[in-house]
Amino acid sequence: MSDTHPTHLLFDFFGTLVHYSESRTEQGYHASHALLRRFGADLTYAEFLTDWAALCADFDRRSDVDDHEFSMVDVGTEFLAAALGTTPARADVEAFVEAYVREWNTGVRYPEGIADLIRGLAARYRLAVVTNTHHPPLVPGHLAAMGIRDCFEVVITSVEVGWRKPHPTIYATALSALGVTAAAAAFVGDTYAADFEGPRRAGMTAFLIDPRGIHRVPEEHRLGSVFDLPIRCTK
Repeated sequence: MSDTHPTHLLFDFFGTLVHYSESRTEQGYHASHALLRRFGADLTYAEFLTDWAALCADFDRRSDVDDHEFSMVDVGTEFLAAALGTTPARADVEAFVEAYVREWNTGVRYPEGIADLIRGLAARYRLAVVTNTHHPPLVPGHLAAMGIRDCFEVVITSVEVGWRKPHPTIYATALSALGVTAAAAAFVGDTYAADFEGPRRAGMTAFLIDPRGIHRVPEEHRLGSVFDLPIRCTK
């Protein structure tokens, strides 16, 4: 880890730049269920949520073995095949995924002042987002809605790289896209393995959002929220 001040800041997205619900059921998915019924599935709403959550959890378990990433299309294809008893049309999978993601997004909230924070940092540093996600358009779409997409030189997503944090490939991909060495970069996030331990192993400085002090990290690298970053970066 470098002791020099970074020139590049790499941000996690979910839990760092936005608040969100990790749940795959609590947001309410009645439009997704209605579409599923139109495709010919006879699952009740409760059955749909139970089966969907179980399949997503199974995909997560498979990825936990080596940190390979899966896409929403992968999950949607397997789910519709089971629900319909036949191989689904690609257009049906894409329509189902879009409906589900739209409803999942109701659990995403933008912190007050986040756009001003990022614009201020962009005036002093080169910025990137490096995030785990199963749907390529999701994070760029949120950044555009927040009015800060142009602040980030690159947006690196696990689903496009094929590997999720903390796999070393995703950090290497981000640094290569920026054309910078690890020593010049700092990573900011809220998950210990993905956003602190992984970046440090890659040679970066790391700051962990850990307001309750759950993890054993140096106090100068602990943040109460992302809004503490400007002070930490100048120390």
